[in-house]
Amino acid sequence: MLDKTDDISVAADNWLVQFEDALASPDDVLLKPLFHPDSHWRDVLALSWNIQTVNRGFAIIEELPAHARRSRPNCFRIDADRAAPRRVMRAGTQAIEAIFKFETAIGRGHGIVRLIPDAADDNRLKAWTLLTALEELKGFEEQQGHTRPRGKAYSRDFRGPNWLDLRKASADYADRDPDVLVVGGGQAGLAIAARLKQLGVDALIVDREARVGDNWRKRYHALTLHNQVQVNHLPYMPFPPNWPVYIPKDKLANWFEAYVDAMELNFWTGTEFAGGSYDEASGRWNVELRRTDGTTRRMQPRHVVMATGVSGIPSLPDIPQLQNFAGKVMHSSHYEDGEDWAGKRALVIGTGNSGHDIAQDLHSSGAEVTLVQRSSTLITNIEPSAQLAYAAYNEGTLEDNDLIATSMPLALAKRSHVLMTEQSKELDKPLLDGLARVGFKLDFGDGGTGWQFKYLTRGGGYYFNVGCSDLVASGAIKLKQFSDIETFVREGARLRSGETVAADLIVLATGYRPQEELVRRLFGDAMAAKVGPIWGFGDGQELRNMYTRTPQPGLWFIAGSLAQCRINSRYLALQIKAIEAGLLPRDVGPVAALK
Repeated sequence: MLDKTDDISVAADNWLVQFEDALASPDDVLLKPLFHPDSHWRDVLALSWNIQTVNRGFAIIEELPAHARRSRPNCFRIDADRAAPRRVMRAGTQAIEAIFKFETAIGRGHGIVRLIPDAADDNRLKAWTLLTALEELKGFEEQQGHTRPRGKAYSRDFRGPNWLDLRKASADYADRDPDVLVVGGGQAGLAIAARLKQLGVDALIVDREARVGDNWRKRYHALTLHNQVQVNHLPYMPFPPNWPVYIPKDKLANWFEAYVDAMELNFWTGTEFAGGSYDEASGRWNVELRRTDGTTRRMQPRHVVMATGVSGIPSLPDIPQLQNFAGKVMHSSHYEDGEDWAGKRALVIGTGNSGHDIAQDLHSSGAEVTLVQRSSTLITNIEPSAQLAYAAYNEGTLEDNDLIATSMPLALAKRSHVLMTEQSKELDKPLLDGLARVGFKLDFGDGGTGWQFKYLTRGGGYYFNVGCSDLVASGAIKLKQFSDIETFVREGARLRSGETVAADLIVLATGYRPQEELVRRLFGDAMAAKVGPIWGFGDGQELRNMYTRTPQPGLWFIAGSLAQCRINSRYLALQIKAIEAGLLPRDVGPVAALK
């Protein structure tokens, strides 16, 4: 990466000036010379009201002008408050990268353009990638910084309700229903509720756990986040600078409590979302909430955001003869601590992150552990290999890095991850060779795209090694293949060889059911069929139904890591606010036009 030079700045400035002129032109003559034949335009709500990617220069030139005529983008200029134009290496390609700001008829946004020479056109610099992302709606700006609320409603009214009185009244919902009901109080629920509050949208979070943060607090004893602290901040409130690089689960859970209080989020603990139905005539949901005190509350929000995560309903495979086993069987979601199993024998079925962590925890507690592999698994050392995907977050601002992450089209993101995976394979070669020697089946993702695409397409299938793989390679934790198990018997697992692997405990680290199964349980078969798959990539090369409008008006989904929830919550909240403000039709699916 090189420092800013005058030539780089001039090139970026010139391209933006020509781009704005071309968008204002009645035809595409001025637009054609600006895009490289192998170019990508990713729009996040700003011009199309969609989250979409258009690939290839000719396709961009065909589609962009119609969106520009409707959204009227203007005032394109380098943002002096963001990283200066610079030379970067992205997806193996050297490019000039510039962060810019712009306006549309209804909002303001930021974008990134990356310029590369076109060898077929005398090496003229052209756009290789272009991001246009909406950041705020005009007239509905977030109140922060110099526009923060002044507290006039209570700060000088000595006879009226004070701040605490108003907070209690807001959270009670005694005389109103929320505009948005957020189901789930993990990082996804907190992030979207915080964004909505800043936009003046009334949102209530409900969670069945007894305490804010219990969705992390109640996980297994040894759990620590596998990505680093600088990546994981929630919106508006970064972690303190003295926090550890890898955050322990209980520390994060306690931060969630502090976050809810500091951000003044309305949160009902001990509340189960029992399901609901949509009233087409009123444009509202009829939902039922069951509270642990035995009461039931019915509400009619206009929007329901499912923030229940990708780890919702445990996947319990039908394993023949498992019922023959006389010991304890549990899913990994119910595992807490290995201390009770000291001196005993355990089988852990599944070789993702949870399976490895639980096996290591049991081993550390003094249990004799056998890890059972059902399918090939991607293994990468937690440092430095697993952190290569987050290298950009080690420098620059969080806002710039989030925008860079948002800007990468799927095709280039895959290319980047193939390169990172090859690099990690070299870094991890001694470990991988050791695992192969004991018969561990390795893979590196579809097309060699690595762990992150495994996560985005299936929510698992990989392990960040924090020591368990070394124990497996050394034989301290034994390894068996599930395909070698003939049957389960009272004593444990009988192998096809005739050997019996004795056990007192079997842990099924077998993952979770797809989110559409939760939709089916809560809203019925018809709704599940209408919404369709939720996780993974659809035909439009974006995550299916995640933080974009679903085919069902008023039903939204958000899930993922803290970083994903921080980024995606911005765009989900803007869509909901635009609908509430009358800027975006409510009853239109993934494709919509401005009113």
